[in-house]
Amino acid sequence: MAPEQRSRSRVMPANEYRRERWRNQLGWTREIHAGHLADAAADAPWDWRLSIAEIERDSEFSVFPGIDRELVLLSGNGVRLRFDDGEAHELHPPHDRLRFAGERKVTGELLDGPTHDFNLMWRRDRVRAALWHRPLVGPMVLFAEPGSTWVAHLIAGQAEFADESGLPPLAAGDTAFFEAGSERLRHVLDGGGELLLIRIEPVGP
Repeated sequence: MAPEQRSRSRVMPANEYRRERWRNQLGWTREIHAGHLADAAADAPWDWRLSIAEIERDSEFSVFPGIDRELVLLSGNGVRLRFDDGEAHELHPPHDRLRFAGERKVTGELLDGPTHDFNLMWRRDRVRAALWHRPLVGPMVLFAEPGSTWVAHLIAGQAEFADESGLPPLAAGDTAFFEAGSERLRHVLDGGGELLLIRIEPVGP
């Protein structure tokens, strides 16, 4: 693998996530990454963001105009998402998830104790995002096409890279990023457990 390609892939261990308050100050989140597309201005807001929300009590969620988001239950006994328009969805173990618009006003109601929830957000006029929950049983080949970014968040288990990338192994809770740039990237992740795979692409012309 070319050195330029290696430099675009990295692993972030869970102990490096930044803990901060929600925008509305009603809860805590651990920010994994706030990303920008290649054409973003230096002072532009993020185009996509990954975090883990810590829901410790029933709370209104922050409102994010222009943002789409997807919430995945990571741990705990579940949460009910009650929207102001009367719609409600319950996320149950092991890893239920829901995609919704950030403009919608919603309250998270705990079903039985605190939860941790993976939170993917993206600016819909800039980014297309897709998320999958997958088992990891042996080797998995990951391809990132030019201009795209892939993310692997290991929910449970352990994994290592069976390629020439030199990337460190993943423990449960760690996250790996693969940014293709102008060239296609290929990685082989080998291990056992469960992971979330996320693909980030710029919105086409």
